[in-house]
Amino acid sequence: MSWRIGAVVGLRDQSPRARTIELHLPGWPGHTAGQHVDVRLTAADGYNAVRSYSIASAPDGERVALTVEELDDGEVSPYLVRGLSVGDPLEVRGPVGGWFVWRPEQTEPVQLIAGGSGVVPLVAMGLVHAAAGSTSPMQLLYSVRDRESVLHRQELAALASRPGGVQTTYAYTRAAPEGWPGRVGRIDAATVAASTWPATDEPRCYVCGPTAFVETVADLLVRAGHDPARVRTERFGGTGGGRT
Repeated sequence: MSWRIGAVVGLRDQSPRARTIELHLPGWPGHTAGQHVDVRLTAADGYNAVRSYSIASAPDGERVALTVEELDDGEVSPYLVRGLSVGDPLEVRGPVGGWFVWRPEQTEPVQLIAGGSGVVPLVAMGLVHAAAGSTSPMQLLYSVRDRESVLHRQELAALASRPGGVQTTYAYTRAAPEGWPGRVGRIDAATVAASTWPATDEPRCYVCGPTAFVETVADLLVRAGHDPARVRTERFGGTGGGRT
């Protein structure tokens, strides 16, 4: 893969600490839902920093959307969230990844589970699911601090509104909206039992988020009887850029 220069053609705030960056990338080869790209920033003295960010959009010619959440100790994310402007160039390499992906030809039930900004590649899967008119059952369990922190709210609502669309169940960890009927806290065995496909349905599970979240949820799924081979994970490292 080679680096290519894209142009920022749109910016949309997702939360007080996150924004979606729409890029025009000439010669973009297309991507599969769940893949990510590397972004490189280079300073005037030649120093550069590279971080990986999930693709938030369905394939659309030479247009690609990335959603970035600012990290307090981030070296790249603060600039992407607060410093980037429409018309600015951005150096990108990708698409990257071939295991944590969903393709329309898959027919088994799909369980998406996200922690925080880990929802980004799962939104892309939902968008591709809708664009393809897939009848494969797909649903999302989204763990998020509070309502203000929800990313891609508009897309999730649109996906849920279509017949056979992707329904989202929220798990608020710190504060729930007024009148929220559920508990507030981290995803546990009871949440998994109540809000995901049972293991007997043999779903393909995609879990994405911070490392500790992913490891906990993957363990809960296996304890609930899911085949480990059917649980795919994407982990964000402490800097927000690493993946394993």
